[in-house]
Amino acid sequence: MKAAFQKYVLEFKQPAGTSRGILKTKNTWFLMIDNGVKKGIGEVNMFPGLSIDDRTDFEEKLQWTCDHIKLPLVKMMQALKEWPSILFGYEMAMKSLQSSDPFTLFPSMFTEGHDAISINGLVWMGNQDFMMQQLEEKLKAGFDCIKMKIGAIDFESEMSLLKLIRSRFSESEITIRVDANGAFTPENALEKLEEIASHQVHSIEQPIAQGQWQEMARLCEQSPLDIALDEELIGLYDIEEKINCLETIQPQYIILKPALIGGFQSSREWINLATERAINWWVTSALESNIGLNAIAQFTYTLGNKMPQGLGTGSLYTNNIDAPLEIKKGHLYCNASGSWNTNDLKF
Repeated sequence: MKAAFQKYVLEFKQPAGTSRGILKTKNTWFLMIDNGVKKGIGEVNMFPGLSIDDRTDFEEKLQWTCDHIKLPLVKMMQALKEWPSILFGYEMAMKSLQSSDPFTLFPSMFTEGHDAISINGLVWMGNQDFMMQQLEEKLKAGFDCIKMKIGAIDFESEMSLLKLIRSRFSESEITIRVDANGAFTPENALEKLEEIASHQVHSIEQPIAQGQWQEMARLCEQSPLDIALDEELIGLYDIEEKINCLETIQPQYIILKPALIGGFQSSREWINLATERAINWWVTSALESNIGLNAIAQFTYTLGNKMPQGLGTGSLYTNNIDAPLEIKKGHLYCNASGSWNTNDLKF
């Protein structure tokens, strides 16, 4: 068995505004495994400035993974524990290798094209006109759950946009989620959450920066708005750390991004721990190409969560890997008669 990786630069159709700046391109890496009979492929989605394995020796560790690909699964999972994006790509590639075809990792009604996954429509940060334009497009496309990135323009403009949405659509017509990416401070967060809640918003992701557990716990207790932990889960590897996080903060939701928290096995562990503590959850992609999005979507479907998931990023790029994934009326489908085009890869 041998393995190799390939770096791939994804290019956005239009610049994507986040609290970390404007994104025009996004690097990703494909891990390919060949056992002489079959091939498997996984996506190593290291997110600069966010992934815990955003380190100068990242590609060196990726090469190490290829060089040691014959190690037993348990040993490799342990060796990559503190490299969650590489672990995610490795786990995906191994699952791909073991599957009947490299792109059907979790066979289900979804992969057969008989069922779909409800997803939220993502509205990127920008000026009010730009955000409203995106919103109109999402509504026209049939989404009834919208996720808005906030924290880039001034807060009052963002609240004006929420007010405008609510003047046109009731809570029963459109569910609104917001994602602050840690934009608020412990001092001003509660006041802002109260104002956001006045617009009948479903929940807010990561209102303050990660690592402030006592302050986040206070917000989760006092906020009129449900809080979802996102970045807070990054960098927690051991079950004791995960339990401590959940029991200290006691959030209403957690957001699972497999590429940032160490793959499918780690995601299942988080889900089990959260469920035991009556904490709800949903799964979100993290700007993967269609290779990673496909695997995350298939995995997510098997979990049986009927809430809208955050899996709608596949159409962001001009040079994405062509895949049989389709978004129709706010749902992600797998077209069973569709095909993959991996001509740009050494696969």
